Amino acid sequence: MGKTIIKTTSAPAPIGPYNQAVLTGNMLFISGQICIDPTTGDLKNKDIQEETHQVMHNLKAILQEAGMDFGHVVKTTIFITDMQQFGVINEAYGKYFKGDFPARETVQVSALPKFVNVEISMIAVNS
Repeated sequence: MGKTIIKTTSAPAPIGPYNQAVLTGNMLFISGQICIDPTTGDLKNKDIQEETHQVMHNLKAILQEAGMDFGHVVKTTIFITDMQQFGVINEAYGKYFKGDFPARETVQVSALPKFVNVEISMIAVNS
């Protein structure tokens, strides 16, 4: 089974030696996304809600590039730097799914790239 590298200018370019996503068979593995605005390269992080929405916009762009949407997502991992922000992040995140939520874990970490507050990765399946 081969793999296809998924990349789009509608999401931030990788800031290290990795790809935005890799498609193998019918499974899409999306690297963790942070709140970088792909048009400016700036962080969109005036508050945790804006930050989470930008992360989700970046994930959406990658899903679309692979011909998928949030309905195809089966697993997410959310990394946050402050578990006190869980409720706000969860509320923003939840708006992108239409009641068919994927499996998920949320983990508090001491720091994230560019010192952002939230990073989310996803696995999607196109059946």
